[in-house]
Amino acid sequence: MSEVAPLATEHPAEGADMGITFIGIDVANPATPEETERVEFLVDSGAVYSVVPTPVLERLGIRPLAQQQFRLADGSKVVRKKGVAVFRHGELVGGADVIFGEEGDSNLLGALTLEALGLSLDPLRRELKPLPMILALSLPENQR
Repeated sequence: MSEVAPLATEHPAEGADMGITFIGIDVANPATPEETERVEFLVDSGAVYSVVPTPVLERLGIRPLAQQQFRLADGSKVVRKKGVAVFRHGELVGGADVIFGEEGDSNLLGALTLEALGLSLDPLRRELKPLPMILALSLPENQR
């Protein structure tokens, strides 16, 4: 497997010893994947879904499919719309659920999108690395 070039830049968190990883990713509608819009994301491998500003998703023609409730760090609950988007970084492409971000929401790149792109976050170095791709094949009965 080839080495992935540095994909993310590290920005020190104010008042913290650890870094925060940001990355620019192109977002598209699965129906028109050639029309993209670049979004700067905070990589959050602890988040399940990615959050993209609603105006970006609307310009791309991505429509909500459902609503989902989320718990915030302070314990409060919010409801956000959820749809599906294509995410592209260089030659890496994947589709994943996306949350329609509202004013005050951070642009987050979550675990499902990272996996769809074949990437993982190295928590110590705060760098994105290729995710080992494993495909399990079922052996015929006589070869087990």
